[in-house]
Order: sequence, then C-alpha cells, then structure tokens
Amino acid sequence: MTDLPAALGLLKEAPETCHGVVVLGYDERVLRRKRLVTAHDEGFLVDLPTVTNLDEYWGFLLEDGRAIQIVAAEESLVQITGPDLLRYAWHIGNRHTPCQIEAGRLLIRRDHVLEAMLTGLGATLASVSEPFTPEGGAYGIGRTMGHSHGPEESLGWHDHGDGHAHFHAPKLPFGHRDAS
Repeated sequence: MTDLPAALGLLKEAPETCHGVVVLGYDERVLRRKRLVTAHDEGFLVDLPTVTNLDEYWGFLLEDGRAIQIVAAEESLVQITGPDLLRYAWHIGNRHTPCQIEAGRLLIRRDHVLEAMLTGLGATLASVSEPFTPEGGAYGIGRTMGHSHGPEESLGWHDHGDGHAHFHAPKLPFGHRDAS
C-alpha cells in the first residue's frame, strides 16, 4: 500500500482533476481523525479540527494539491413504499432513526423491530443495496445525533454560549420507555 500526503482540508466542489476516490458508509462519513484508504489502496491521514459530517463535502484536498473524492458506499437497506408514506416517515422519525426521504419511497437501515412495525402499519418493504444518504439534522446542518450535557445542565437548560439557550427534557431512567 502506498501512502499519500495528509489531507489539508475539505472541498465543497469538484476540482478540475481527481486523483482517486474513497468509498465510505454512512457511519464512516462522520469523522475527525482517521487514516482512510482509497479504492486504489492508497492511504492518507485525515485530521480535521472537529468531528465533521462528510456528506456536506465533495472530497479531500491533499497537502500536495491532489483531490480525493468521497463516495457513499452501498449498504444493506430497507425500501419502504405504500399508501401512507407520511405516516411511516412520522413513525420512523419518532424513533430518531436516520431515514432517506424520496418522492415515492423511504430508505432506512435494516432493523427487524422497525420492519415489523412498518409492516403492521401497511407498508411494503423490500431489501435494497445502495448508498445511504438520509436527511440531515433538524436545523439543516449536520446529522441527527445526540450530545451530552455536563452536570451543570442537570435541570435541562442548555446554553450554547452564542446568546441562546434551550431546554432538553431530562433523560429517562434506565428501563423507562416513552409512550411512542
């Protein structure tokens, strides 16, 4: 395996030339520091200042000026169709499950519990293998992922330090389930 120079940064748009591609699954497309390997077995180091959702970028710019494109890997998914897609989407979202929303179908990762629920709601399910690019976060940035709060936020208030604060309901005790 050959090693390429480290990644200098991220590219929003395709450059004139591309040196290679790195194929990453949905979970792998969120990272901060990792050694990646291209489709041609060339390794390079990524060391970003913060954890970053790579779905928002075309690729990496290497220290020597070459570009490596980010390509979403094919994954084992469930395609959901049927007469009530909005209702199915609501139930999937109520469980905080990543979901790719398209005009005539929804896509989620394999999950036998969700599959049974959706079948019970009248959905038609089919196994597919394709890239997974679900909806981003509720505020148009990043992904839907939780974040932890320190003990000073035990009452539920959270201040981002940018002039706004909001309330998070306290975490439920182990074994307690909501009514959804």
